[in-house]
Amino acid sequence: MILKNKKGIIFGIANDHSIAWGIARKFSNEGAELAITYQNDTFLKRVKPLASQVNSEILLECDFSQDSSIKNCFSTISQKWDNIDFIVHAAAYSDKNELNGRYLETSKDNFINTLNISCFSFTEIAKYASNLMPNGGSLITMSFYGSTKVMPNYNVMGVAKASLEASVRYLAASVGRAHVRVNAISAGPIKTLAAAGIKDFRKIQATYAQHTPLQRNVTAEEVGHTAAFLCSDLASGITAEVIHVDAGYHAVTMMDVD
Repeated sequence: MILKNKKGIIFGIANDHSIAWGIARKFSNEGAELAITYQNDTFLKRVKPLASQVNSEILLECDFSQDSSIKNCFSTISQKWDNIDFIVHAAAYSDKNELNGRYLETSKDNFINTLNISCFSFTEIAKYASNLMPNGGSLITMSFYGSTKVMPNYNVMGVAKASLEASVRYLAASVGRAHVRVNAISAGPIKTLAAAGIKDFRKIQATYAQHTPLQRNVTAEEVGHTAAFLCSDLASGITAEVIHVDAGYHAVTMMDVD
């Protein structure tokens, strides 16, 4: 139980298909005590029964699109816990209507909203979380290969993920002296509520599976394994990294010609 006696917050569970849910289950199995956030009352109906499955008694409302929501979330958790050991940031958003077509047609409003929810939220979370980590800790976020290479129907989300990965490096430098580590996991395509907004997602998954060295896609549970490692003392020397959990897709330039 590599997370025994550790506690922290998981942002981003929308339903039982969420990557954040796969992480939460793994963390619970490894002995962690969890606080879980939900975006609004609609999502609370889905998240509350899941929280009970991982013995989480703390549910926190947090909507990244609302000013002061993150600050209020940490104000609440500080009244319940004196300190935390980890943060999992697994939430992103963009208008699905603008993920299709050409990137140059992205609207200013959606660009700002996408970067705010998908990237800046992690920076703001890191600011408040690091104040609750007097003994050090671990912050992790979720990225995707579209951050470094052009992916179909990803557009401004790719830009947001590139910014998120840059933020990981700068945040790691900002909080490193306090023994707080910051890393990202770049996961392969996993069928989630967010992925449903990406046109031809099933085709993208199929293409991934054909191209990866492992000849398959990955699961939310596999992402959870890596997240648990990064938030444990086993990863005490790892920070400012983007670790790929994508069956090796990022390392391949061309599928076997046969």
